[in-house]
Amino acid sequence: MANTTYLHIIDKEESTVLNKPIFDAVPETKETAYPLLKNVLETGDSYSADEFAVTLNRYNKQELAYFNLVFYPLKEENENTGVIVVAYEVTEEVKARYLLEEREKAFRDIVMDSPIAMAIFRGHDLIIEMANKTMMRTIWQKEEKDCIGIPLLKVFPELENQKYPELLHDILTSGTTIRENEAIAYVDIKNKLKKFYLDYEYTPLYEKNGQISGIMCTVNDVTSKVKARKKLEAAEARARLTTEIGEIAIWDLNLKTKKLIYSNTLLSIFGFEKDKKLVHQDIRTRILPEDERIVADAFAKALKNGIYKYEARILKVDNSIAWIKVHGKIFFDENKEPSKMVGTLMDFTTEKESQQVLMKSEKKFRLLADSMPQLIWTSDTLGNLNYFNETVYNYSGLTKEEIEKNGWLQIVHPDDREENVKLWMESVKTGKDFLFIHRFKRYDGEYRWQLSRAIAQLDESGKVQMWVGTSTDIEEQKNFTSQLEDQIIERTTQLELKNRDLVNMNIELQSFAYISSHDLQEPLRKIQTFASRLADLDEQNISANAKAYLNRIEFSAKKMQNLIQDLLTYSRANSADRVFTKVKIDEIAEEVISDFSDRIEEKNAVVEYHDLGEATLIQFQFRQLLHNLVENALKFSRPGISPIVKISVTQVYGKSLPNAEFKDKMYYHLQVTDNGIGFELIYKEKIFEVFQRLNTESEYKGTGIGLAIVKKIVENHKGFITVSSEKDKGSTFNIYIPDLSEINI
Repeated sequence: MANTTYLHIIDKEESTVLNKPIFDAVPETKETAYPLLKNVLETGDSYSADEFAVTLNRYNKQELAYFNLVFYPLKEENENTGVIVVAYEVTEEVKARYLLEEREKAFRDIVMDSPIAMAIFRGHDLIIEMANKTMMRTIWQKEEKDCIGIPLLKVFPELENQKYPELLHDILTSGTTIRENEAIAYVDIKNKLKKFYLDYEYTPLYEKNGQISGIMCTVNDVTSKVKARKKLEAAEARARLTTEIGEIAIWDLNLKTKKLIYSNTLLSIFGFEKDKKLVHQDIRTRILPEDERIVADAFAKALKNGIYKYEARILKVDNSIAWIKVHGKIFFDENKEPSKMVGTLMDFTTEKESQQVLMKSEKKFRLLADSMPQLIWTSDTLGNLNYFNETVYNYSGLTKEEIEKNGWLQIVHPDDREENVKLWMESVKTGKDFLFIHRFKRYDGEYRWQLSRAIAQLDESGKVQMWVGTSTDIEEQKNFTSQLEDQIIERTTQLELKNRDLVNMNIELQSFAYISSHDLQEPLRKIQTFASRLADLDEQNISANAKAYLNRIEFSAKKMQNLIQDLLTYSRANSADRVFTKVKIDEIAEEVISDFSDRIEEKNAVVEYHDLGEATLIQFQFRQLLHNLVENALKFSRPGISPIVKISVTQVYGKSLPNAEFKDKMYYHLQVTDNGIGFELIYKEKIFEVFQRLNTESEYKGTGIGLAIVKKIVENHKGFITVSSEKDKGSTFNIYIPDLSEINI
């Protein structure tokens, strides 16, 4: 049995189907349906399927059809004798759904590949449901796994303080579509907020029940366009400002209609009122008749090369005359006919007048230069000589053409040319004055010495504009200098001979020092010895007068011995080998104090020092220096007052000392202070001279050489000494010695 619907589905007549095997009618379905039917028949288990696909040959074509069907077993007396087939064809519905899915897929692909950034946000939390490639790559610059299914503000927390979250929530409530162009948004791109300009549209998405469930967001990134426009606007603003500041007028002239478009600066240049409407003829008639030819020639030339420029005078509205400079360009139409001209116009009266003044000045300069006996020349900024006065041509016998052809170096002596060029180019490079003594060839072939000097002429900003040079004949001075050099050589020879004599005298002085230390002291020792023996004789065998004479002999011998020893010390300070070593000053001070231990104890004196440091010194001389200063401090103490001597060393910069020889070195400042008798400052220089004493020998014993030795030792160390004192208030000696560790003495 087969009902009409079944026959219609398979497109068969009842006579061709009933009482015949089913697959004779629809053999194309056997492969698909036979296994299922056979299973139902054999097992008695029913089978059902939705959208079961089979291929049918019907309506003169082969077609894929879809059915919702059920296969039931037909039972008779508990035996399966057949199969009941119930089928409902859903081919059109399935195909329609597939078509819709394909269209949806195609639409989704279009959306995903769209150059316009798109995204869908769902629910109150604005969960990102979809974002196309443009949104992901260009705007968000993130991966899908970091966005899809995640709330918008969790992905972009930087939006929290911007207007967009509030707008999106308003759309979910009101259903209003919002559009905005060139909106500013800040998006975190690789941990840095990036500014975007966006054209966006927020559209609500509705469910079947009319509820708003989401928002479709479309965004077009116009950042590049906006930035380009803003740059163009800024450039236009700068150009406009430049023309206004520079008082440059801009104009546009239609050559066919003579319609003129211009900036307001044009009115002010010609002296018109601000609200005056100008036509081309208003400007053209202001050109002075004498300069009409200039304008006409400029236009004729512009018709050939397209460039329009001239300088001419105008009569302003107030009847004053001004200079204008016009620059423009002609544009041609498709028929190569001139259509319009665009350009600038500026008043350069002041500059023109300055040029005229400069031309007059240059004319005066050339007239003055040509009348001078000196060789005068000028050069451009690159060092190319471009002007010579008439004296150059008269001196050299060369014409202007000959110098231009073969160069100015032909005048210079061949031996001087290389150095001449070297020094000249160095001056051109650095801007420093050029100064050189060289020989120039005169018209008669004689070379004469010249002193050449060139000075750069600078503008207000210090940039070199040109060079002005002079060359002065110094042949006579040069000859005089040669004679003077000969005299100097002769005098030097004489000085060398004198120096040799001084060396010999110094050797003799050293011999004298040896005699003083040995030969002269030997008789003194004998006088002292025998005088001492005579004094030791029994007083009964010698008279009182003889005893007094012997004491005087012994005292004088002792005094002379001290004098010889001090002279020897002073001599050694002058001539001894100066070997500098690094020494500890505290150790030297300790040795000196030890020398005077008895006298310190006798006078109940105090000698203070601490942390004197190290210095590079001539050790034995410095010990003598400190010895003499401490000895003086102990010797010249006030009666009844315990001497107090203070020794200190500090370091000061040479640049802070007026008398310092080495301003860039450190100096050791040795200070020795006492509370002794002092002296008046009028004697501050005298006390350092040999044999100079401020007190009588009966008061204070000594030879007057001690401080002279101190000064000589200080000078041997390349230093200097000063003293300050006041009568009965003590003295302070200040010794300054440079750090000689890095100085070649």
